[in-house]
Amino acid sequence: MKKRAAALCGAAAVLAGMVTAVPADASAGSAAAPVAKLAWKKCATSDYPTLQCASLKVPLNHDKPQGRKIALALSRIPHTAKKYQGPLLVNPGGPGGSGITLAGFVASSLPKKVAAQYDVIGFDPRGVGAGKPALDCKPGNFAPVRPNSLPTSAKIEQANLKRARSFAEACATKYADVLPYIDTISAVKDMDAIREALGAKKINYFGYSYGTYLGAVYAKLFPNRVRRAVLDSVVDPTGVWYDDNLQQDYAFNDRHRALMAWIAKNNKTYRLGTDPEKIEAKWYRMRSALAKKPADGKVGASELEDTFIPGGYYNGYWPYLAEAFAAYVNKKNDDPLVEAYENFGAVDAEGDNGYSVYTSVQCRDAHWPRDWNTWRDDNWKVYEKAPFMAWNNAWYNAPCAFWPTRSRNPVDISNSALPPVLIFQATDDAATPYQGGVITHHLLRGSSLVVEQGGGNHGITLGGNACLDKHLAAYLADGTVPRGTGEADAVCEKLPDPKPLSTKTASTSSRGSTLHSLLGFRG
Repeated sequence: MKKRAAALCGAAAVLAGMVTAVPADASAGSAAAPVAKLAWKKCATSDYPTLQCASLKVPLNHDKPQGRKIALALSRIPHTAKKYQGPLLVNPGGPGGSGITLAGFVASSLPKKVAAQYDVIGFDPRGVGAGKPALDCKPGNFAPVRPNSLPTSAKIEQANLKRARSFAEACATKYADVLPYIDTISAVKDMDAIREALGAKKINYFGYSYGTYLGAVYAKLFPNRVRRAVLDSVVDPTGVWYDDNLQQDYAFNDRHRALMAWIAKNNKTYRLGTDPEKIEAKWYRMRSALAKKPADGKVGASELEDTFIPGGYYNGYWPYLAEAFAAYVNKKNDDPLVEAYENFGAVDAEGDNGYSVYTSVQCRDAHWPRDWNTWRDDNWKVYEKAPFMAWNNAWYNAPCAFWPTRSRNPVDISNSALPPVLIFQATDDAATPYQGGVITHHLLRGSSLVVEQGGGNHGITLGGNACLDKHLAAYLADGTVPRGTGEADAVCEKLPDPKPLSTKTASTSSRGSTLHSLLGFRG
């Protein structure tokens, strides 16, 4: 979990003028409380001068709408055009990602004529960010140096198991009354409360990563309240969540090898060789060395993995990672590696909050093995073919083996009652592998699939690919979707791979870099 971009609206500003809303229950039933209008207040920044913030109280348990309330933080870029197409709710994924800043980014990145027709609405899902309560089960859970993720001995395995179990226990101790309601279905009902508080009969939706599953579940529960929906980098809804994480490991391993191949092509800069397999071997030797002697007492084997995993989400980070790798191997200089860890791998308080919500949602959403022998067997099998992230990812999700709440059954998102949904998927996406987009396309009847051929970034619209953004803009403008005869309805070529850095700021000012700082990692 990367340090996400800070939310623009302080908790005090967001939580001022609290109103309460309760959505009509998807299965009908309980008496709803009266709905008040949202009290929007300015929370502008230099980047987003028209940004506004508000807060909304919703039931902790939507089956008991008159019971305890929690607070959701919201943001808005208001529409300015005479032609108004309603609210566009945006979500960055996670679960655990804040959408407050994303509203400003989406509104400023869409064509002005299109953005002007929508109120772009960001929100922090329950438990996240400026909402109350904001979960933080175990502050400093990722403080370095953690045990080696590779459990080559019973001692190492037990050290990692102790961390996973203690995190689950900490969550149970601090949030026993809240955890049963931190899940996707509850978040979806919150979204419908937002819709009602906005006074809208229907919503438009734009979700990245986990946000694609969130949107698909909303569409399942409230199909008649969906006007348009964009799903970018799509979760496989048939693998939620244990199987999806295992499949991620293979895709991230491929993406890590793509980085090694890119370094080989740029040997004049990095001097690590021209054979990707030999470069990869050097990386694993670096990992072994750091397991014995962490860089600056901070970057051990697990922290090294944390630092390089973001390269699987966005290739704009490759030049920085390659420089740190080359400096360590060629010059015995670990300063760039420590800097890379602090930029890409270290977890701050916002990351602790995101991880607390991530585990709470994933562990509650679906069933996980409770027998550690199953995890051990499955992850060693994955490791044999895809070693890069296998055990790091296993330990990241391991609290679910000890989670204190019972798990729900995953939602069957199949749906034939929707207007056309527009789906975007890169073929080499590591976080949400390609088949997730194809499966979701088949399950959402009438949807349209746009593929970025050869692309490996996670979150591909509004990142600089004009072909993808053309389809997005056309859909949001008037509902137009491409229709093809093959597996994909339209295909766009990927953006060129990055070039080695010429200056320290070369790859940090692009739209893609801004987008990926908002999406964060692990989601």
